Amino acid sequence: MPNGGFRVRRERFSFRSHRYEVSNGEVVQTTLAGPAVTGDRLYFGNLSGFPEVRPAYDALSSMGFYSLNPEQIRDHQPPDAGVLLARDGRNLASVLAHLEAEQVSAKERIVEYLSQVVAGIEDVERRGMGQKETLEFRQQMQGSAHPWRFQASNMSDGTLRALGVLVSLFQTGNGSGTSAPLVGIEEPAAALHPGASGALLDALVEASQFRQVLVTTHSPDLIDDRKIDAGSLLSVVAESGVTKVSPVAESNRKVLQEHLFSAGELLRLNQLKPDIRLFESVPSS
Repeated sequence: MPNGGFRVRRERFSFRSHRYEVSNGEVVQTTLAGPAVTGDRLYFGNLSGFPEVRPAYDALSSMGFYSLNPEQIRDHQPPDAGVLLARDGRNLASVLAHLEAEQVSAKERIVEYLSQVVAGIEDVERRGMGQKETLEFRQQMQGSAHPWRFQASNMSDGTLRALGVLVSLFQTGNGSGTSAPLVGIEEPAAALHPGASGALLDALVEASQFRQVLVTTHSPDLIDDRKIDAGSLLSVVAESGVTKVSPVAESNRKVLQEHLFSAGELLRLNQLKPDIRLFESVPSS
């Protein structure tokens, strides 16, 4: 809009036998009698109290998308319910405490993977700091009979990001079911030693058994595994200000299927290409 605001031009919803369509602030068709439409917000939220809509609303609103910020994780954090990890990790201590109270096995799995990523880590848990909270790590140090204790402020960016990635993958919500049915993570291997990528990939694969996991990465090390199949990969290119995403090219798929190269090796060679035929079949807008 001219004043910098926005208006929802068109919105369509279909779930089982229920549907509606809104165009320019007017309900065009609906199977649900709901409140009035407001042009500057989705009608979907207005209808979220209906039992016919609530399952779809819960699934979409509980998705987690992450660009983890070590500084936010390192800072003393205000406590919250810890049901869903915040986008930048600012409530990581609360989510970890929630896991320890409600789903011990998930918390133990996080620590197991973290110990593979960061040598010597034995545990990590929430610690109260007055009205705020932080993370405390226990790490085995050479020559010491007992693990040393470090607060988040003393830990590296890579360690804090790795913990955030693992918590995002294994978080369990409020006990009424698996939280975050879909998790998207930006550059999960950033600031990590290349040798830790294998453990991180194992965690991503395990988590994908109970939730959908989307990852963006420029790291050949993270996808340097010949067990990764072509169907798990999308290639992204930017041309003339337009970002295009597609499955990898047919030639790439054959190479991966025959295990001649890994996806990481193709990326290092700048040969992990998109299928340009798919772009040609889509009309320009």
